[in-house]
Amino acid sequence: MADEEQWVPGSKAELMSAIKREWKSLMDSVAKLEEKNKLTTPDEGGWSPKDNLAHLAEWMNALMGYHLDRRPPHEVFGVPEEVTKAWDFEVINPVLFERNKNRSTEDVLDELNRVYEELVAKLNATPFEDLLKPRHADDPEKRPVLMWVLGDTTEHFAEHRETIEKML
Repeated sequence: MADEEQWVPGSKAELMSAIKREWKSLMDSVAKLEEKNKLTTPDEGGWSPKDNLAHLAEWMNALMGYHLDRRPPHEVFGVPEEVTKAWDFEVINPVLFERNKNRSTEDVLDELNRVYEELVAKLNATPFEDLLKPRHADDPEKRPVLMWVLGDTTEHFAEHRETIEKML
């Protein structure tokens, strides 16, 4: 992501429309995989589409709890503090994978949909101006909360949709 320009919505309506569009694309791919009974088939990396969906739910929860509500990350994820201390995805993601890998597809899909609805409601209730404020007071780049919103919604949905579509 370093060199390419990141799209930034100019309004709440644009943001919510982009989130809805990427979500619909993701759910369309999930439906196709469901029809082919491939939601639990692991890819070469060992992750099934169901695992990718559980991962998305975890990170939407992180967006709400950590980035929007400013709660400690270990508390939001429900993991020991050392797991999130360095904010290293190579440490965090395997812990989340292990926690979710044996859950039923139905349970993962139910949670995914519930978390998505909760996130949409939370974003709708958040003034767009608040999303434009810097996420971290000490950030020299003064990156707005909106960057994390996009990272854990539109961009993340598209990334994992592309990953799971390889199963089709």
